[in-house]
Amino acid sequence: MSSPRLHDPAVRGFASDNAAGAHPEVLDALRAANDGHVGSYGGDPYTAALAGVVRRHFGEAAEVHPVLSGTGANVVALQALTRRWESVVCARGAHVDDDEGGAPEHVGGMKLLTLPAADGKVTPDALEAAVRRSQTPMRAPAGALSLTQSTEVGTCYTPEETAALTRRAHDLGLRVHLDGARLANAAAALGTDLRALTTDAGVDAVSLGATKNGALLADAVVVCAPDAAEGVERLRKQSLQLASKMRFVSAQLLALLADDLWLRSARHANAMAARLADAVREVPGVEISRPVQVNAVFAALPEPARRRLQERFAFHVWDEPSGEVRWMTAFDTTAEDVDTFAAAVAEEVRRDLAPGATRGAGA
Repeated sequence: MSSPRLHDPAVRGFASDNAAGAHPEVLDALRAANDGHVGSYGGDPYTAALAGVVRRHFGEAAEVHPVLSGTGANVVALQALTRRWESVVCARGAHVDDDEGGAPEHVGGMKLLTLPAADGKVTPDALEAAVRRSQTPMRAPAGALSLTQSTEVGTCYTPEETAALTRRAHDLGLRVHLDGARLANAAAALGTDLRALTTDAGVDAVSLGATKNGALLADAVVVCAPDAAEGVERLRKQSLQLASKMRFVSAQLLALLADDLWLRSARHANAMAARLADAVREVPGVEISRPVQVNAVFAALPEPARRRLQERFAFHVWDEPSGEVRWMTAFDTTAEDVDTFAAAVAEEVRRDLAPGATRGAGA
């Protein structure tokens, strides 16, 4: 007896790339890995093969540790990069700060020092000022810098920007972590490879995102500088991120990284966001509020139109006071999905602009 389908696959939304299913090639890889018995907890041929593929992408010294979630990857990596009494510097609004339920503090035991970042990006001077302020027995001294690539507001650090930050951080005695939940989208947007954005730019450890790029349940900690991040294997187990049937996690990462699926999927998602921004940019009453670099479109539109639109499509309000919204595209977003949504945006906004339309909160 087959399992019943509990959702309508025709329903499309723009809330998050997490809302998409798994890429068919990832599902094929899982099926191929399913038969027979292999070693558990990473003692399997898929995890062994993944180690070689990751070295190809991140450099010969790179080590990979598959985990179950991006939050898990962040917590494990940041614990490995810091000592028990140290804090982590990050942008205000970073995922580790705003969207992980306090996991870095609760599980990792570290304090987060947040910096203002209007465009989502930390600057070297702001970093140094924060580190200097932390260097007193009355505060938790900074031990690591955590960057997000691409940032929470859809911007990207260039390799040069990342290198400048890592140099300053290392000069100040910090290690550098990169939350790469959407690292593939950043690489696709910047036209570069994964190594240029990480190892070559001086990053010590990466939380490599795959779930947002077509995986089912797979992310990884990639240690670019093994001397900088000790004990990842033990921390992974203690943080509940060591999968017993790890072949299924590694098989997903292999499907994305062995060839160019990671890049194809990211390029497509980015292209769909650009298509959406272009389609709504000239609609009266709609303002694209941030640069569109990856698979995120931030926009402002009248509240009545926004509320009606949310009754038809899933998406999030990013900033309640300003009414700014975020529309996300994914590897499986189609041009038809985008065009249908853009037409709905125009329809709802123009309803409020029509002569005699009722305006205000009750419209």
